[in-house]
Amino acid sequence: MRLNPAARLFAATVLCLAVALPSAAREHAGPTIGQQREGVLFWSQAQREARFPRMYEMFPSDRAAHGSHVHALPQGRPLSAAGKKTAAWLADYMERYHIAGVMVLQDGQVRLQRYAKGFGPQQRWTSFSVAKSVTSTLLGIALQQGDIHSMDDTLGTYIPELRRTAYADVTVQQLLTMTSGVRWNEDYADAGSDVAQMYLGACVDGQAHVLSYLAKLPRQWPAGTHWNYNTAETDLLGILVQRATHRSLAAYLAQTIWQPYGMADDAYWIKDECDGSDTGGSGLSATLADYARLGQFMLGGGRIEGKPVIASAWLEGAVRQQAGVDEPDRGYGYLWWTDADGSYAAIGIFGQMVYVDPARKLVIAQVGAWPQATSKALVAARRAFVAAIKHAVDGEQARAVP
Repeated sequence: MRLNPAARLFAATVLCLAVALPSAAREHAGPTIGQQREGVLFWSQAQREARFPRMYEMFPSDRAAHGSHVHALPQGRPLSAAGKKTAAWLADYMERYHIAGVMVLQDGQVRLQRYAKGFGPQQRWTSFSVAKSVTSTLLGIALQQGDIHSMDDTLGTYIPELRRTAYADVTVQQLLTMTSGVRWNEDYADAGSDVAQMYLGACVDGQAHVLSYLAKLPRQWPAGTHWNYNTAETDLLGILVQRATHRSLAAYLAQTIWQPYGMADDAYWIKDECDGSDTGGSGLSATLADYARLGQFMLGGGRIEGKPVIASAWLEGAVRQQAGVDEPDRGYGYLWWTDADGSYAAIGIFGQMVYVDPARKLVIAQVGAWPQATSKALVAARRAFVAAIKHAVDGEQARAVP
């Protein structure tokens, strides 16, 4: 995944457009930052592999600083995939699906890890919708700290601009479960879909892109009755958290999780070009090991030094099914995907994942550049990989029984 000269030239050009030029100059020099962000959905395979590790350099971002304390991830006994030559099987999976890195923790120890050529432990990778789950977790912390009073609060309580829109009476909980009932199209392959259009417009009255975009959308279903996946609404949730806490998502993440839990490296969160807020639905970049630590934090019940930092009302609902998603044995909690066996996951397009299996004390972190944003075949391959890891763990436990 090394950058060739042409890719380096393009990346440097984009970086100059996105960061170095003042906004007035950008209007005449080329595409806006929002247009460039939407273009990510339609990058080539080579572009994805070269740029996903550098998203936080290509777009204006806030830093979530790590602290001096590091949560150790000691090396455990290597995990053997049942009935497979583990190294060859893992290499084939990663090459076939353009996976940049995989790390498996059990009992907090590293059982399996591998990086693709050109990507390493100190490099970051963008998370896409894994960021949604992180934003939701930050809301759970803000609820615990009293900055957010109740998940039954309406959005207009925190974001007055929504009071005359279809979102006026939508509750925080309905936003967390993607059941607002407002019309939305999340088709990543359609350039005319809402998700491909939401950052394209001009900035309006200094508002974040999603505020001006969502304000125009009509209601399609009664609030709380229909699940519909919507990235812009998680940007909206990010705005809510930032207004309630008076901090950027990156700063709040650093203060509440990144530093006290002991992440090893800085993370970065991409900002909206219109108001400078961090975009809660995507844009978080971190190392593979820190994504795994995030899963370990969740596996431990959101505790730091034995003390809960997340509101129990959030934690009890976040990782349990709150809405059906028309897939057998799967559901949706509070911006976390749920499985029937009690496992749950933060999942992003193009192959990103933080999977948590409490029964097996297991965390699986994966970053990649799938050839498509998503497809049934790609999702099936990821689920088969997770199932193979679980099967290997179960096989070990079965052999250990006398």
